[in-house]
Formats: sequence, structure tokens, C-alpha cells
Amino acid sequence: MLEEVRIQSLGVIDDAVLELSPGFNVVTGETGAGKTMVVTGLGLLFGGKADPSRVRPGAERASVEGRLRIDPDGEIASQVNNSGGDLDDDGAALVLVRSVSAEGRSRAFAGGRSVPVSLLTYLADDLVAVHGQSDQQQLLKPGRQRAALDRFAGAKFAQLLGDYQRVYQSHLKVRARLDELTSLARERAAEAEALRFGLAEVERLAPAAGEDIGLAAEAERLTNADTLHSAATTAHEALQSDPSSSSYESADVLMLLGAARQALEAAAPHDQALGALAGRLTEATYLVSDVAAELASYADSIEADPGRLAVVQERRSELTRLVRLYGGPGDSGLTGVLGWAKAAAVRLTELEGDDEAIASLEAQEADLAGRVRELGGQLTVMRHEAARTFEEAVTAELAALAMPHARLTAVVSPLREYGPHGADDVEIRLAAHHGAPALPLHKGASGGELSRVMLGIEVVFAGADPVPTFVFDEVDAGVGGRAAVEIGRRLARLAKLAQVIVVTHLPQVAAFADTHLVVEKASDGSVVASGIARLDDEGRIRELSRMLAGLEDSEFGRAHATELLAAAAVERASADRDGSDTS
Repeated sequence: MLEEVRIQSLGVIDDAVLELSPGFNVVTGETGAGKTMVVTGLGLLFGGKADPSRVRPGAERASVEGRLRIDPDGEIASQVNNSGGDLDDDGAALVLVRSVSAEGRSRAFAGGRSVPVSLLTYLADDLVAVHGQSDQQQLLKPGRQRAALDRFAGAKFAQLLGDYQRVYQSHLKVRARLDELTSLARERAAEAEALRFGLAEVERLAPAAGEDIGLAAEAERLTNADTLHSAATTAHEALQSDPSSSSYESADVLMLLGAARQALEAAAPHDQALGALAGRLTEATYLVSDVAAELASYADSIEADPGRLAVVQERRSELTRLVRLYGGPGDSGLTGVLGWAKAAAVRLTELEGDDEAIASLEAQEADLAGRVRELGGQLTVMRHEAARTFEEAVTAELAALAMPHARLTAVVSPLREYGPHGADDVEIRLAAHHGAPALPLHKGASGGELSRVMLGIEVVFAGADPVPTFVFDEVDAGVGGRAAVEIGRRLARLAKLAQVIVVTHLPQVAAFADTHLVVEKASDGSVVASGIARLDDEGRIRELSRMLAGLEDSEFGRAHATELLAAAAVERASADRDGSDTS
């Protein structure tokens, strides 16, 4: 609730502070004293239009500062903290500031931190409902009307709505997943077909790891068979000559090595160094003999085989194509192909599993869609029932608020599709008199009538709309007599559930207040710090006398004011007893 509001350089108000209390707060004063600027200031504080023409002449800017008591663990506190602001005192006091310069620049602060004006507007939805001729009433917002009727429908409806929303959210998730899978069905089918084809190719060729390297080497040997055979034969003859060969007529390498070894061994007893060299020649003889034998075997194994070469080249061609299509990044060869085949088999299993998932999701989606329709239909029925009760109760309230021929209706109409709150739109309409068409609230009532309609609605809701503070301006426009008393009584009833701030010129309304503030102009026509005062009992009698008779010290006026206060006290006490008995 609002604890204090300071207004500076706004209209006729130079610098003034309103100290507000829980319950019913009333603001009165002479015409032109600046009462309406109080409501204008509250509208500005909670994100209303920043009109530079409202800045007091000669001032650089107008500002409004409000101190509110909030739940430190609630959503409002969380929003302020998330914006970098801090709460005062024990963490339950929030300070909001809004200013507008004479040039039209607007600034907003929450908890000591500069914030977008939109944040004040957002916070206002849960802090205050301002009802005045030039204000944006919360209940005129389409979504607010549906939400208000839903709260009016009670706990059973709230439980049903909770069940519906859980099913609705589940349906959204399943529908989104199903759409994702089905929208990609063609792409998935093409991918699966490509994977099957590739895997079939790999399976048909059945490559082995490193096979491409072995085939490359074999192809190289077959292609150069004559060269390899000639080289091996020549080397063999050089190491171990053939007696029929003319290349090495004297002796072969082995014979020469043997002769050298024998010469060294003969002299070895005279020098150990020669003995060591003789041993090395022995090893060389064995090594050359082995090489010669292997060269002979190699030469025998090498032969030109055009048929085998064709087979190898064809196999290499197929494997090269396989590597080009399915090999991994870099020069991974058949290793990359085998890695791709392994991953492709896993992916193909996943894609084939999606078909089963689609079938399962289709069944889930159909079941949840049916539940959404079933619960949504129940919501519609309960909304229609609540709408009938609501419109009858408000229409009865309007009759007591000097609108005896007005009729309010709550129209529940179907939406094209189900949403988070069902498939219903709710619009509150008003027929101001017999024969008048039922029009949306902002079109069907004048400014003063609209405030009274809002009062009737708020009283009927009786706390269903959870804002802690209600502000009414011109709620008593064009009203007097018994109807004015009824307005006062209903405002007092609403004030049992929330803080109520009312700007009024009717003494019958002011008499019901818990706190009475009066706005007085200084001699220069401005409202200064001392120009808004909280009245004591004597002060209330004087102010009510002025409102009744135009004279503060009129004996008749004072007597009437005293009587009015006493009557209001009796009415309030009776209402308290009725409420206590009811509870």
C-alpha cells in the first residue's frame, strides 16, 4: 500500500506531501485547489503519460515520489531487485520516483536505480488501480477483464484452470516435438536413404583397414615387374657369379671374401687386431650369402601378371571412390570410411527410431488435445456461470449508485483456438440506460459514470482483484443525496479489503473515511508543503461544514457535519458487525 506521496512542481502544487493510511483515505478541498493533481501525480508515478504542460510554470521539472509497503518476498520486490534497485528499512519499503521536464523528457527510478518507465507500468498492474476520467483503468484492459472474472469465479475455477494449464503446456511441448519431427520427415527420409546406400556400398566392398596401402604397393610391383626382376638378378650375380656368366669371370664376391678371411686368419696369431677383422669378414660372408639367397628367391617370385594387375587396379579404383565419398577429413583413407560406416549405422538406427517416436507422439498429442478441449469446455461453462452472477451483482450495485437504469453484462465469447487460459474472450459491457446498446466500458459510460461503474465492479469483486490500492477520482460526479451515501458506504466496504484513496467533493462520501486529507492553496494560489493536512475530528467537522454549507464556521453546517459523521460511523459499525457475523 501507499504510505506517502510527495508531489513537486505539478500543476498548482509547488511542494506537498500526502501521508496516507490503510483503509479509506479521502482528499477534499475547494475547487481549483489541486485535488485532481493528486490523482494526476499518482498516474504519473505509476507509468502514466508524461505531459510537460503539467509542469508548474517557472519550474524545470515536475516530480512525484511514492513510498510503498510491499511483500519483501513477492514478485514486486523480485522485479525491483532484478533491475538493480534496493528496498528500504526492513526490505518491505519501496520508493518509486517519476519526473518530467518542461521539455518533455521523462525519467523513472525504482529502489534508487534508474529504470525504464515501462517497469513502473508493469509494477502498477500489481500495486494500484487508478479510476479517473483521464486515466487508463486497469480493468479496461482486455486481459484484465478475463483475469478478474476468473478470480471472481472462485477457488473451484482456479483449481480447474490450474489443471487445464498443466495439460495445455504438456500439449504444447508434445505438439512442438511432433511438428519438429514431421516437418523434417522428408529430410530424414532422404538422409536415411543416403545412409543405407552408403552402408550397402561399404558392405559390398568390405574394405579392410590398411587394404588400400597394401594394394598400392602390389600395384607398384606388378607395374614394374621387369625392372624389379632384372635388378634382383643382376645383384644376385654380382654377389654369387654363375660360371656360365660372362659378367664376373674371375671369382664371385663370396670367394673373394673367403680368401681375404683365410689370409687374415693365418696371420691372426701374431696380432689380435687381424683376428677381429677376420671375424668381421666371416659375418660379412654370412650376410652376403643370405642376401644372395633372398635375391634369388625374390627374382623367382617376380613375374609380369597383367591379369592380376588389372584386378588390383580395379579394386584400388573402387576403394578410392569409397574414400572420396565417405572418407573422413584429411588423408584418413579407408580408416575414415570404416569410421563413417560405424557412425552411419548408429544414425540410421536413430532415424528409424524417429518413425516410432512420431507414432507415439501422435497418440500422445491426440490424447492431450482431447483433454485440452474437455477442460477448456468446463472452463467456458464456469465462466458463463460466473459472468451471470457477476453482471447481476454489479447491475444491482449500479442501481444504488444513482444509475438505476444501467445494466452491465460480461460477454464470454469463443476464441479461434485454445490458449493458456482456455478458449474464451471476456469483455465487460455497459448499457447506460434503457434502449442503449451494450458497449465496451470505455465507450458506454461518461467519465463520472465510468468511475461509479468501476466502484461497483470493485465492490462486487470484493478482493478478487489483488491490487492493494484503489484510487478513485470523480466517482461522485453528478451524484448527491442518498446515492452519495451509498457511494461512501461502498467505498468504506472496499476499504476493509484494500487501501482506498478517493478525491471527492461530496461530504456524504468524505464522512465515511478513516483518514481525511484536505488540500488548501496559499495566498499566491499555489499548494505548498503545509497545504495538504491530515484533519483531526474538529478539522473534519470544519471541512465537512464547508463542503455542506460553504461556510466552515456555520452553526447549521457544523451541526449537519457532526450528524453526518455520526451517521457514517453507525453505518460503518453495522457493516463491521455484518462482516463479522458473516465470517
